[in-house]
Order: sequence, then structure tokens, then C-alpha cells
Amino acid sequence: MPVTKILTDGIGEVDMRGIDAYRERGGYKQWERTVRELQPVDVLDIAEASGLRGRGGAGFPTGKKWSFLPSDKKPRYLVCNCDEAEPGTFKDHMLLEMTPHLVLEGMLIGAYAIVSHHAFIYIRGEFKRGYEIFREALEQASRAGYVGKNIFDTGYDLEVTIQRGAGAYICGEETAQLNSLEGKRGEPRLKPPFPAVEGLYSKPTIVNNVETLAYLVPILERGPQWFSSVGTERSKGFKIVSVSGHVRNPGNYEVALGTSVREIIELAGGLRPGRTFMAVQPGGGSSACIFEEHLDWPYDYESMAKAGSMLGSGAFVVFDDTTDFVKAAYNLVRFFAHESCGQCTPCREGGNWMQRVLERLVNRRGIPGDYEMLLRVSSSITGLNLCPLGDSIEPFLKSVMERFPERFKARIPSVAEVSA
Repeated sequence: MPVTKILTDGIGEVDMRGIDAYRERGGYKQWERTVRELQPVDVLDIAEASGLRGRGGAGFPTGKKWSFLPSDKKPRYLVCNCDEAEPGTFKDHMLLEMTPHLVLEGMLIGAYAIVSHHAFIYIRGEFKRGYEIFREALEQASRAGYVGKNIFDTGYDLEVTIQRGAGAYICGEETAQLNSLEGKRGEPRLKPPFPAVEGLYSKPTIVNNVETLAYLVPILERGPQWFSSVGTERSKGFKIVSVSGHVRNPGNYEVALGTSVREIIELAGGLRPGRTFMAVQPGGGSSACIFEEHLDWPYDYESMAKAGSMLGSGAFVVFDDTTDFVKAAYNLVRFFAHESCGQCTPCREGGNWMQRVLERLVNRRGIPGDYEMLLRVSSSITGLNLCPLGDSIEPFLKSVMERFPERFKARIPSVAEVSA
């Protein structure tokens, strides 16, 4: 099956970091058309008609999310979430570095759609090169009159601010990100109120992912029916999938939603020679594994949920028969425990406790009852936290413990072994 190229068109073939190269490929034409010819409600209607859903993880319909904004005269803000930190995800990083003007044009269109005059992009602190490239792109766009005062002589003003993060995974969660933007500690807020009602600086705010906003450009160019005609009944359009793990050619692959799990693995060159497929995480570190019986399932939001996992942000991690699933579970639990902001007790205490137990198992120093207790505790801390980070500790761990119980139990020495 051929790779689709919409957002990824030209990447690796043409240097699109400069504004001239981007404009030669039609760049900023949809932004000019939007401001000159469309009303904000027209853009919202186009987004809804396209079926575009958030590409950052939650998969919430984009147009519907915008529609939650209150109908008042308060200032509104758009925040582009580029704090990509989910283990296995690297698509936004690529878009930021390779086609920054596409990201910016999508941001501008999104801001216009919600009648915002100030947009922010929150860039992960480790993305230093991407930040520098995007900053230059913003400066070029400002000099060209695409950003600033009286854009295209229409009277519409739009300012764009770049904010760098400081390396905290928790700031990928939208309300923690808003706190960080305000100069506060990056901790999730209690919801409601939701950001659309009370977000940045207590004003109505929309937080959208990089990929989500970038897709607005081709949707406006080709029409919402073009986008909605691809995919499945409820999962429309295209998706960039970050394929990593035990495949021959890891990388970003843009596919139509509904492409099978097996086809995505084949796009990445298939498994390494002589190896056997064991599992795949379809939605990054926060997702449960799916297995051989799911290889021919369609890769879409509903099917992955039905399989007991999630599509998430599109981090697709493949595991073959060389995988030590005990060590893999330990590494992920250690990551989430380290990245906890510490605000919620189940996440703060449960994550660190499970890390210690798994460390015992990795070193073959488990004690009787560890297996059963890990399953029990991992499920008991889920659903009790302000944000999904605490809930992210369980899915991979539980899925591999239930699928490969003997691998975990083998790390618990018998009485005879201990005595010896």
C-alpha cells in the first residue's frame, strides 16, 4: 500500500523551511483566502464537515471543540500544543523542523476560526532546533505581512507568541500547559471549567495539536468532502503514524485512517529478518498492547478502543520475540513515575511503588505475590487522578502481564532458589 503524502508531501525532497520555497508550493494562499473571503463561522463549519479529529491523542472532533467557546466578547486564545513527549511519538517534531510554515499557516487559520487575536505555540524544551527553525519562519511570515496588524488590509490583527517548555512531560496535558504558559508550576487543573470556557489567563482558550492545525490547510484547499471521504465512518481523513521498535525502517508514515495494523508494519519494512511478531503499542507509551489477532484490524480510533487500547497520538511501537517485556514494563513505569507532577496521591505514590516492584522483577529478586499485587495496584490507581498521566501507568503493564504471565512469574525465585 503506498504511503499517502499530504502534510508530509515534499519532506525529504524539498527544503521547505524558507518562506519562498513554501510559497512556491502554494503556501499561505489558504490563509489569504480565509481572511479575505471567509467568516470565522465558515472555517468552523468546514472543520466540522471534514470530520477532522484532534491528532494529539484524545481524538475529539475539532470543529465541535471550537463550538464550545462562549458567545461573549472576551478575548480568546489559541494554543498550539507542540510539547510532544509521549514515548514513541515524533511526528510533531518532524513537522516543526521540516515544514514550519505549514504549522504556522494552520495556526493562523485556527486562530481566525475562533476569532482570536493572539495565538501561542508551546514547544517542548528539548526541541531546540525546531524552536529556532520555527522562530525564523515566524519572523519571515511577519515581515511578509501574514502576521501582525491589519493582515491583508482587512483590519484583522493576529499576534503569535512562541513559548518554550522546560522538559516536563506533564505539560503536554492542556491545563498543565496553560499553567506553564502563565508562569506557574506545570500542574493539571481541575475540570470543569474546561479551557474553552476558562483557559489561559482565565479567558476562553482552544488547545490544538500541531498535526491537527496543519491539516486545516489542505482541508481548506481541497474541501471538507475530500477529507471526509477518506477513512472510516467515524475516523475521517489521514494520520501521521510514528512507527518505531522492531521494524526495518522506523519513521513517520502518513496513512488513511482505517489502514490495517499489518499494512502499517509493512510500510515500515516489516519485522527484522528472522524475527517473530509479538505485540504493538498502537498509541505510544500510554497505550495497552494489541497482539497477533489484531494485525488485520483497521487502525482507527474506534477499532483500537475495541481492541482494548487506543490510537492516541499515533505512536506505533512494534515488539518482536527479542523483547524482554518485564524490562519494557519497568522502563515505561519508571518514566511515568518520574514525570508525575506529584499533585495526585495515586499517581505520585502508586507509580513509584510499582517502579520498585518491577525493578525487583527485572533483577530476579521478586517475592511471592508480586505478580498479583502489581495487577491489583495498577488498576486501583486508575481513574483517580486529575489528568491521564496516572492512568497511563496501567495499560501497557496490564496488557503484557496478562498476555505473558509466565515471563513475570519467572522473575520470582522459588523457595529452593532463595535457600540456595
